[in-house]
Amino acid sequence: MTLLRTFAGDLIVPTLVVAETAFLVGVRLGPRVEALFLADIAGSDVTVDQVPLDEWVRIGELVARYADLPLGTVDASVVAAAERLGVTAIATTDRRHFSVVRPAHAPGFELPLLG
Repeated sequence: MTLLRTFAGDLIVPTLVVAETAFLVGVRLGPRVEALFLADIAGSDVTVDQVPLDEWVRIGELVARYADLPLGTVDASVVAAAERLGVTAIATTDRRHFSVVRPAHAPGFELPLLG
C-alpha cells in the first residue's frame, strides 16, 4: 500500500489489530503465511501498542456506545489508543466504522485513502 510505504511518521498498530490480522491471515492463507506476517511485524518499524490495563474500560464503553454498528473490541481498541496517543489519522479499509465514531479528543478521524 502506497500510504504505508510513504508515510513519514510513526506507524502504530494496536496489539489486538495484530492478533486479529494474524488470525484472519492464518484462516484464509494458512499457517505459513501467518508466520511470515508475524516475522514481518517483528522485523518492521511498526510500533505494536499494548492495551494499558485501565484502557479496557474505555474499550468496553466504545463497544457499548456503538453497538448498532457494531464497532467491536478490535476497532474500539484502535479508537481508545488514538485517544490516548492524540492520533487523528487512521489507516484503515474500514471507513464505514471509523467515519461514524467520534473520539473523545477530536471531532472525527482523518481517513487517508489507501492505495
